[in-house]
Amino acid sequence: MISRAEHQLISGWRVARLATVDAQGSPSVVPICFAFDGQHLYSVLDRKPKTVQPGKLKRVRNIRSNPQVSVVLDCYDEDWLALWYILIRGAADLLDPGMAGHEEALALLRLKYHQYRQMDIDDSPVIRIVPQQVTSWGRLPGPASGSAQMMEN
Repeated sequence: MISRAEHQLISGWRVARLATVDAQGSPSVVPICFAFDGQHLYSVLDRKPKTVQPGKLKRVRNIRSNPQVSVVLDCYDEDWLALWYILIRGAADLLDPGMAGHEEALALLRLKYHQYRQMDIDDSPVIRIVPQQVTSWGRLPGPASGSAQMMEN
């Protein structure tokens, strides 16, 4: 389902956009930091400033009412031959502290983002996304085209 080039980009890309839909069909899109273990994407509801508690966030309420989500990774370039995106459609759920997979998700996120190594996220819920369909477009960068730059931790 996921090509080698897609897997490499998903694993190393630093930021994506998470799209959710509420019970009335109204979409919401937010940027996320995420980790990928080859089967799931994980995004923690961290302690960055928010106006509401994590459980009351729009994305959380939307996932609880409709678990179908989309995640987009993309790259814009003035050279339009270098444009690309990866669209991941899947089902999301929430991993609360103590649930199976929660600690492993946090470990992956801490490995990828040094900011999480100092941030207290142990008691934070994690969004887990199971990809069901992956679509890509454009010229996906490979190892020879400088993708190592974006893969740095």
